[in-house]
Amino acid sequence: MWNYPQEEDLIKRFSKHATTAGIIFIALGFLGMLFPAFLSLATVYLIGWLFVFGGVLIGYFTYITDRSEWLGWLKTFILVLTGLLLVIHPLPGIAAIGLLLAIYLFMDAFGSGAIAFSMKPAKGWWLWLVNGAFSLILAIIFIVGWPFSSVWLVGLFIGISLFFDGILLFSMGRFMKDIDDNLEDRE
Repeated sequence: MWNYPQEEDLIKRFSKHATTAGIIFIALGFLGMLFPAFLSLATVYLIGWLFVFGGVLIGYFTYITDRSEWLGWLKTFILVLTGLLLVIHPLPGIAAIGLLLAIYLFMDAFGSGAIAFSMKPAKGWWLWLVNGAFSLILAIIFIVGWPFSSVWLVGLFIGISLFFDGILLFSMGRFMKDIDDNLEDRE
């Protein structure tokens, strides 16, 4: 996925979709930076409802396959209970998500750095490195202020991360469009 596409059709599709996704990520990131507490709550509610929905689906699957399977019912109970707790009491969930977000940002920094160095001689490799550096800085800031500032930091950092990921996707989409234009000029 991260190697440069070689086929013209793949280059066109990558360019189009990366540019579109980049614009969407930039807009979502900007809104998240403007309203960080709202994005924090939205994140916790989304995760909570996904847990509830997943628990109901597992309960349904357990019901139609083997009603006597107590582990299926236990998993259903745990997912539904955890999801409802996140929805009813979102603040502890925000703190927990904040810690997970810090771990994610550390891993994103490592991954972006690895991608950057795997692409190094190619044009635009440094964008991945900058993205990784921002993720590392955000992870460190988050760990220092956690858990007290989680309400606004979770939303702010998700917004910042989405914003910079959007810039990266948009830039890579434009770069691939330039490659596609050069290929068309040669024909």
